[in-house]
Amino acid sequence: MTTDERRRVIPLAIRAALASVAMALGLLALKGFAAWHTGSVAMLGSLADTGLDLLASLVTLYGVKLAAEPADHDHRFGHGKAEALAALFQVGLITASAVGIGWRAIGSFGTDAPTRDAAFGIGVSLVAMAATGVLLWYQRRVIRRTGSVAILADNVHYQSDVLLNGSVIVALALDQYFGWRWADPAFGIAIALWLAWNAFRASTNAIDQLMDKEWPEAQRAAFLDVAARQPGLKGIHDFRTRRAGAHDFVQFHMEVDASLTVAGAHEIVETVEAALKRTFPKVEVLIHLDPEGHVDTDNELVEADVTPHWFGKRL
Repeated sequence: MTTDERRRVIPLAIRAALASVAMALGLLALKGFAAWHTGSVAMLGSLADTGLDLLASLVTLYGVKLAAEPADHDHRFGHGKAEALAALFQVGLITASAVGIGWRAIGSFGTDAPTRDAAFGIGVSLVAMAATGVLLWYQRRVIRRTGSVAILADNVHYQSDVLLNGSVIVALALDQYFGWRWADPAFGIAIALWLAWNAFRASTNAIDQLMDKEWPEAQRAAFLDVAARQPGLKGIHDFRTRRAGAHDFVQFHMEVDASLTVAGAHEIVETVEAALKRTFPKVEVLIHLDPEGHVDTDNELVEADVTPHWFGKRL
């Protein structure tokens, strides 16, 4: 990122992480009292999830701040993968929460003790749903502007909180107003399973980044289309992409007329880089220059060549 881009993007991501921490603190106090007051396993599960939300949000805040640090001597590609590590930490917390809630819910089957004051617990859950909805709206705005992976993982996790709080409302109502004693632990198990599923989903994107997974095909094709339209470019091969946090990286070999001087070839490279920067401002591009017709016989990762007139083939 340029200095101006960093000044615009970083404060937004940090503010989103701080908003997540503040909301988790408020809901933790409210749900703690509600779980004690109602004796509901489902509410207890919601409390445990909020407690882990707080810890996860703190880790997200740290990850976003670290990922925003510029490249240094020991981290030449920047610190973007700190966001993926923060997301994986969240996955561990969500999984632990799911196991604990499920264990407590299973142990509650067969007990005849009803929950207490369902109206209060339902009210707390409605407040939590409203607060979470506001946070989700704000996070989505930040994600659109920054592309932050850590905030995206936090957003996915808080989406599950809306369903979780809705489940608490249903469980409390069925248990106290209809006498269905099995409803509270059953919903507790359902919440645990839902959390486990979200942990699996959240881990996918983080692992993809840590493993340097290629961009989606549509994004690769769009990038190649812009590059291949530039004058003087004879072909592209060995095209590789990856993402680290909000940062994208691309490298490829670019062919030019073999009779060009070094200065002439360099001018074409500069033109291609400028065009790509205009269309993809957050992408860091590394171009290796080759004379037209050159074959990289020692590079096994080269899958195909692409010319400016044909873009459909995967590189």
